[in-house]
Amino acid sequence: MTLLVWIALAAALNVLWPSVQSQENNNAANLPATFPSVRADELAKREFPSAEGVPALVVWHRESGLNEGDLSVVRKLAETYSEKPLPGQIAVPPYHRMPLPALQAQLSGDKQTLVMPLVFESGTDTDRLKDNFAALRQEAAAANAGLDPFAEKLSSDRLVARVTGPAGIQTDAVGLFQNADVSLLIATVLLVLVLLLAIYRSPILAVIPLVGVGFAYGVTGPMLGFLAKAGWIEVDGQAISIMTVLLFGAGTDYGLFLVARFRQLLTVETDKRTALKQALTGSSGAIAMSGFTVVLSLAALLLAEYGAVRRFAVPFSLAILVMAIASLTLVPALLAILGRASFYPFVPRTPDMIRERAARKGVPAPEPPNRRTAGARFADLVVRRPWAVIVVTVALLGGAASFVPNVKFTYDLLSSFPETMPSREGFALIGESFSPGSLAPVRVMADTGGKPVDLRSALERLPFADRVGEAQQGKLNPSIVSVELELNVNPYDNEAMAYIPEVRGAVVKALAEAGVADAEERVWIGGQTASQYDAKRAGERDGKVIMPVVVGLIALLLLAYLRSFVATLYLIATVVLSYGSALGLGWLVLHYAMGADAVAGAIPLYAFVFLVALGEDYNIFMISSIWKKRKEMPLRQAIREGVRETGGVITSAGLILAGTFAVLATLPIQVLLQFGLITAIGVLLDTFVVRPFLVPAITAVLGRAAFWPAAVPARNGDVARNDAS
Repeated sequence: MTLLVWIALAAALNVLWPSVQSQENNNAANLPATFPSVRADELAKREFPSAEGVPALVVWHRESGLNEGDLSVVRKLAETYSEKPLPGQIAVPPYHRMPLPALQAQLSGDKQTLVMPLVFESGTDTDRLKDNFAALRQEAAAANAGLDPFAEKLSSDRLVARVTGPAGIQTDAVGLFQNADVSLLIATVLLVLVLLLAIYRSPILAVIPLVGVGFAYGVTGPMLGFLAKAGWIEVDGQAISIMTVLLFGAGTDYGLFLVARFRQLLTVETDKRTALKQALTGSSGAIAMSGFTVVLSLAALLLAEYGAVRRFAVPFSLAILVMAIASLTLVPALLAILGRASFYPFVPRTPDMIRERAARKGVPAPEPPNRRTAGARFADLVVRRPWAVIVVTVALLGGAASFVPNVKFTYDLLSSFPETMPSREGFALIGESFSPGSLAPVRVMADTGGKPVDLRSALERLPFADRVGEAQQGKLNPSIVSVELELNVNPYDNEAMAYIPEVRGAVVKALAEAGVADAEERVWIGGQTASQYDAKRAGERDGKVIMPVVVGLIALLLLAYLRSFVATLYLIATVVLSYGSALGLGWLVLHYAMGADAVAGAIPLYAFVFLVALGEDYNIFMISSIWKKRKEMPLRQAIREGVRETGGVITSAGLILAGTFAVLATLPIQVLLQFGLITAIGVLLDTFVVRPFLVPAITAVLGRAAFWPAAVPARNGDVARNDAS
């Protein structure tokens, strides 16, 4: 019945509600309307309508210099799109009306490059832009004697063309995520399947968690599609891609927690249903608590100001919530239906069943293996020498975390993309032949109050100004003056963003010197560089707000579950230390091994939320085992048994979770590569250092104090001195 309910639910939701992919909005705004750059862009649309729109910069280039034939191709296209604009196109330069000498004057100093801007309406859908660029490519090939200039390599002696600028970069970025979705899903499924087969050596059992994940995804997708269509949330391709990885990683983990307990009980319990009930009873609390911890931690992303971060909150938290429910209902139902056959060909049996089976075959019953597992040896070490374990593990983790102050961050959008991406190649051509700032000029606007203010001269005096355009007066308010400033550096780089306050300061000073009152309130800075400057400020604010909230939420949940202030403190401290270690080690790998100059600015917040929430999962699962056993045996023995019992399943779960995040590192998008690598490192540290060594060692040292303020009765042979030895 449970299985049928899930089948009916998934089928009904997929029929009645739209898929989440159909509701993706990859053009959603990332900054709230209150941010300066957003207000500046709104003012530009109102006062300077010609500034409205999204430019696509078509870069034409020939290594030996553009000739008259090349320019005739450009003029032909300019004529075509002047007479019959592309869908959403609002402007194109009249190159076809210019005399040849005038057009040649538009070339770069080396005569190798020409830029033809095509401006599209603001908010033009990425799919439409993609179709427009495909049509442009066909027209260019037809005008160029059948040779496609967009297919030529930059080193070619023929005419080369690339589309860059905000529209080109936006289209390429969305295309990267769309192309990554299918490959990411296939790679994740195959990886999880191979790891499950290697761990359990059972083809049936390897499929059961994947079935649970599949149903969870099948239910979550239309739910998110419904919420997005109703306008309650916004979703984008990046969020859905990472959500898929999270579902497979966390979902498989929750399933393994139950499967491991079920498998263990099948060796002592004859009836499969009794064993399953006991397994569900013993693990459901930890699974529910782990899932709830992750759900609340990810929901805290709703507090973010930056849209790309806030859009993660609902898809991630809803996916984990549905997956936790599936792990507690659907996965047990599948195990109940299949029973011991789930583990075929290595079916777990009780000693009596083994003897009966051997008797039927007329062979002697095999002796049970008498081997000490690695988990048992680690548990003995932790209990015997807890202080030594603490000192070594803290030194290792702290040493890795000491590299965090050396980490450099970047908000450069282009640096996240492959160097061979067409829009990045086009940008490189502009930077080599013109000013790199011409790709995305800074729009400076000021309300002069009708007084004579020479903004152009004030901006030209700035050492980083490459070119300053002519001043324009506002359409509705002539006192508002606009000037375009081209920087002499990459407008997407950190260096360019650092200049925004200086630009504002120069304009404010010019207004003040002219006697304009309230000069600070009369300046607006817009454009891509200003937007990224605001994005950096929003990201820094989000980290300061969300990180403490996540820690606070997890602390409250742990306190409610464990009823111990002391345990809550050291469990949180260990995962925070693990996060710092992952960030430090990740920087060493990315910078020294992979040559990255900086890490994407959003990575620390992404990694913190995931690693603290998911790392606490493993702590909860292990510490709950110790807490339960503590009621029946001395603490030292409870620690030994808890570590031994949970070691195998947490190690398996950690490997799978780290593997799924590592799949992100195979993508050509730097922000996902960096996030996947750092998160995978953090999960491995939690799995192989924090969980089996540091946490149980601290528990052993603290002894009964680890349970404070809960009153724990002393057991036979359990004294405080021995607990802390």
